[in-house]
Amino acid sequence: MRQLWRVNVTVPILAIMAVSAPLSGWPATDRPAHAMRPDPSVARGIVKAAAQAVLHAQVQGRVNHVPYKEGQRFAKGATLVQLDCDKYRAELAAAAAEHEGKSKTVQNNKELAKLNAVSTLDLEISEAETKKAAAAMRVAEINVRGCHLVAPFSGRVVGVMINEHENVFPNDKLLSVLDDSSLEIELVLPSTSLAWLKRQSRFTFTVDETRQGYAARVKEIGANVDAASQTIKVTGVFETLPKEVLSGMSGSAQFVGQP
Repeated sequence: MRQLWRVNVTVPILAIMAVSAPLSGWPATDRPAHAMRPDPSVARGIVKAAAQAVLHAQVQGRVNHVPYKEGQRFAKGATLVQLDCDKYRAELAAAAAEHEGKSKTVQNNKELAKLNAVSTLDLEISEAETKKAAAAMRVAEINVRGCHLVAPFSGRVVGVMINEHENVFPNDKLLSVLDDSSLEIELVLPSTSLAWLKRQSRFTFTVDETRQGYAARVKEIGANVDAASQTIKVTGVFETLPKEVLSGMSGSAQFVGQP
């Protein structure tokens, strides 16, 4: 008579769950970091002027003339803002006269000192007063120069913060200007790019606003890596300055042939 043997097979629940798990891969929101790592040969960047500044008033006065408006070009040394300077010219004339009188007193005391007709103390006091008058005259000269604001470089006016006939005070903002004769490209790359990135490395910078690519090269590499984001700042320049590209435009840099 054939005997029947009962076989008791126990399959772990966890094993069944593992087999039944979907094999379609990680959900988009749960993918590991290495699966979403950006291409290190592509970087976003922004175009910036090599030189830009906000010019402030140095003296108090009424605005007589603002010859340049927003967007207009100017040459280095051109007067950008002219203030009413009558008061400061008068103060300079008074300071110059005071200095002249003190200087003559010193010369007279020196002649008298040769004849022992004046004390050494009086001579030294008159010399000190002459130096004081000279300092006051230099301050008056600085105030006169502050009446007209000159361009520190050739460029364009970005913004005008004052109007003619207004009264301004020291440290008031007057104009914002930039030098667009030399544009730079500020990039942020992963720190791993330092394995291949060098000065003069060439790349193509595609500007969002113009939708065109321009040949460029690396000018400078940042001095330190940002520990939090593991990125480094890189400065690039255009091989040929494009006329249609303006400061503030953004785009993407493509380093061809890099890992």
